[in-house]
Amino acid sequence: MSTSRFLAGFIVGGAIGAIAGILLAPKSGEETRQILADTAQDMAKRADETAKQIQVKADDVVSDLQKRGEEIKEKLQDLIAKQKDEKEDEDEE
Repeated sequence: MSTSRFLAGFIVGGAIGAIAGILLAPKSGEETRQILADTAQDMAKRADETAKQIQVKADDVVSDLQKRGEEIKEKLQDLIAKQKDEKEDEDEE
């Protein structure tokens, strides 16, 4: 299971549990609506923070992969240049 699917399930499960608890609690309609609004804002804030954390991690991974790709590219170019030089040396002999 991917991390993003787990986090999404965790957030949705938490929201469902919070809403069920609020709706089953003996409160007035106005209090319940306020609690639901506060809970929704809190969940939205948490989801936004989680998305930002995932984005930062993804950016780090992409940056690392780009760096490694550049290193591999340079090594391949050096290897190709070395083989060309060796071939030219053989042709001159």
